Amino acid sequence: MDVITRTFPTYTLRGWDLSELLPEPSEQELSARLAGLEAAMADFEQRRADLDPKMEPHAFLAILRQYEELQNLIQVINGYASLWFYSDTGSQEALTFRNRVRQAATAVSNRTLFFTLWWRSLSDDEAWRLLPSESEHRDYRQYLQDLRRFKPHTLDEKSEQIINVKDQTGSEAVLTLYSMLTNRLEFKLTVGGEEQKLTRDELMSHAFSPEADEREAAYRELYRVYSSEANILGQIYANVARNWHDEQVVLRGYPSPLAVRNLDNDIPDRAVQVLLEAARENAGLFQRYFRLKASWLGLPKLRRYDLYAPLASSDRKVDYSDAVRSVLETFDDFHPKLSEYAQRVFAESHLDGEIRKGKRGGAFCYTVLPRYTPWVLVNFAGRVRDVATLAHELGHAIHSMLASHCSSLTQHASLPLAETASVFSEMLMTDRLLREEPDPLARRELLAAAVDDVYATVLRQAYFVLFEIDAHAAILAGRSTDELSEIYMGNLREQFGDSVDLAPEFRYEWLAIPHIYQTPFYCYAYSFGQLLVLALYRRYQEEGEAFKPGYLRLLSYGGSARPEQILAEVGIDMTDRSFWQGGFDLVREQIDTLEGMTGAPCWPRWR
Repeated sequence: MDVITRTFPTYTLRGWDLSELLPEPSEQELSARLAGLEAAMADFEQRRADLDPKMEPHAFLAILRQYEELQNLIQVINGYASLWFYSDTGSQEALTFRNRVRQAATAVSNRTLFFTLWWRSLSDDEAWRLLPSESEHRDYRQYLQDLRRFKPHTLDEKSEQIINVKDQTGSEAVLTLYSMLTNRLEFKLTVGGEEQKLTRDELMSHAFSPEADEREAAYRELYRVYSSEANILGQIYANVARNWHDEQVVLRGYPSPLAVRNLDNDIPDRAVQVLLEAARENAGLFQRYFRLKASWLGLPKLRRYDLYAPLASSDRKVDYSDAVRSVLETFDDFHPKLSEYAQRVFAESHLDGEIRKGKRGGAFCYTVLPRYTPWVLVNFAGRVRDVATLAHELGHAIHSMLASHCSSLTQHASLPLAETASVFSEMLMTDRLLREEPDPLARRELLAAAVDDVYATVLRQAYFVLFEIDAHAAILAGRSTDELSEIYMGNLREQFGDSVDLAPEFRYEWLAIPHIYQTPFYCYAYSFGQLLVLALYRRYQEEGEAFKPGYLRLLSYGGSARPEQILAEVGIDMTDRSFWQGGFDLVREQIDTLEGMTGAPCWPRWR
């Protein structure tokens, strides 16, 4: 059988093109969009009088479709506003534009609340009669059933409107300040005898340096700068947590702050509890790995500065065009559809890979609507790890595009399942690097980096959530920023045991974790997704080509089915402790393999 090798165009680092959403951010263009939105809102408000439990199902479906179109209008302009702001958080024009769009979005939310509140107010029998059929309108049926899960925590229309207005100038405004403050921070580091001013992403590239002093200097500088803002950042976090409790627990009646995220993810509280317990019970597994890594590095004990230290000295830089080609070829080897979808992101200039002052740090994928190719942001510094990040975010984009046949109301997968394609893509990328690397020591380096990533994605993220649980309770008890920092240090001590030396400045690390500010209790989704993918990847290794159709089908659901149903198709019960332990067992096998490597090529079982 002939092997067909595809060639891909050469791509260069650049910003993204948002003109598909809005030709230009002029006053004329914005005013025209807002006027069209106002007309659509006014038209939809007329449908309030048509809502009746005894109405014909086809009439109700027409109202639902009109609601969807109105939401689409705001999603387009809000997508432009968010992406423009993230590409330049220091721009007054971008900030002003986003603020105006957010005001419009709040108006849409308030003036359309009557529809979702009416739907939640129906009895089960009334709602069942109006539900669209699953065979013809599965997306709409799932969306409507999903809305009713929140019925016990839904307030009256006036209260919901007040919360929306309050959030715009309250919690959302505070989070905007957090983003503006942290993205303008500058860091200084002396490299090669010359002091440089760096962004956070540029600074943290030195945390992976083969030079111990350079790693230490990078971390010390990071937390020197963040600690200087500790009072402000701590106050922001305290207000985020209090707002979360006041609205969600006091007003809406959720049993706990964490339960809010669980219901939003459509994940049983029991499943999250079992996941977090399993993470705690397996902390010793990673502590064993850190001791092993210390011996490879010739250290009596690993320092927290050394957590992601490479095992071999290397100043290797990866050219952006080579990184893109490698990712596309890796996707193509698995299935041509993956590379076709990923290439669309580049071909349509929907990827911003440059490092710039003011640009949001980190990486993300943003889906506006099913009809648009997603936009991807990365900060590409030429590290090997940046290649994995590129594969990760493009995995998100592929996931969105595979689900683009869904309604905009159901395209997005539940948060814990949203990491499936991204983490799977990273693992495919690691496999490619392993196949192409002839040096046994370099292979050991790659495998160790993979364990580093599993730690960062599974245990570290689970312990973030464990910290959040404690921190939210402490804030309600009136604890200070310094006391929260001590709670965080206790969290680190439990996580690392006696395997890692912790310098005192790591007490400020929690201040630098955006997710705990912007999306409380988000991070267990990473742990969930990584452990799920470990199980799926083992099946891929065992089943080969037979695995691929089912995997693509799983991704194509998006959010058009409940996570429980999607996972049941692949034989997974998320409340079963053995499922979570199985993921940790795979990591143990990988560490066993690393421990036995003496220079000869050796593959861990799950690879």
